[in-house]
Amino acid sequence: MSPNKIRLVRFLVILGVVLLWEFYARVFATSSLSAAPSQVLAELWPKVLGEPRVRAAIGVTLIELIVAFVMSVVFGMLIGVLIGMTDIGRRSFYPVVLLLYGIPQAILLPLFVLIFGLGPASKIAFGFSHGIFPVIVNTIAGMRNVNPLLLRGAAAMGATRFEQLRYVMFPHMVTAVFTGLRLAMTLTLLGVLLAELFVSQGGIGFFTLLYAETFNPASLIALILTLALLAIVLNELVRMVEARFSRWKE
Repeated sequence: MSPNKIRLVRFLVILGVVLLWEFYARVFATSSLSAAPSQVLAELWPKVLGEPRVRAAIGVTLIELIVAFVMSVVFGMLIGVLIGMTDIGRRSFYPVVLLLYGIPQAILLPLFVLIFGLGPASKIAFGFSHGIFPVIVNTIAGMRNVNPLLLRGAAAMGATRFEQLRYVMFPHMVTAVFTGLRLAMTLTLLGVLLAELFVSQGGIGFFTLLYAETFNPASLIALILTLALLAIVLNELVRMVEARFSRWKE
């Protein structure tokens, strides 16, 4: 199937879903619990994105997300490399990482609030706690997939440990690492929003809860769509960076 036909099918599916949603919301749904796409679009600018407090909340959430994500990438890759470089590191610390990764982060939110308070620090820290583990796990997995013969060959030609990491390991780790980065982006956003939902007087999470509690489905869905668009844009940026580092595969 040609790319144009694929785009046409994709467009028709999206259009069909929107039309069914419009029909259901207009005919069957309760107005206080659901809103049609036309109503959502009508609310999007004047009452949601047109509201200065909401725009400021989006900016706050975006800053918290970027800071938490950058910290997750830097510390996650550093810890992943340190653990994955040696067999003893993987055997000793990788099970501990998996154990911590398996703990439901939501139950730790009160602890983060006690330590970091109600300000942006608790949201950043909670987002960081969600994002760091996918980066660590996928970095270690990527290092384990490198053919040992390549490392031995590089060492035999006089490559230092850093040069082996830079020119042998990293190119073969790209796919696994960026898989971890995309997961980390999604989970970091989840962590930041969860913290804002329960312990914040600002940010997107606060307005999401406000619209839900005041039975304002049009504004709520409009804000959710804004969040979805933000997540798509950020993940697309990560994908573009991945494509930049993966050009050698072509």
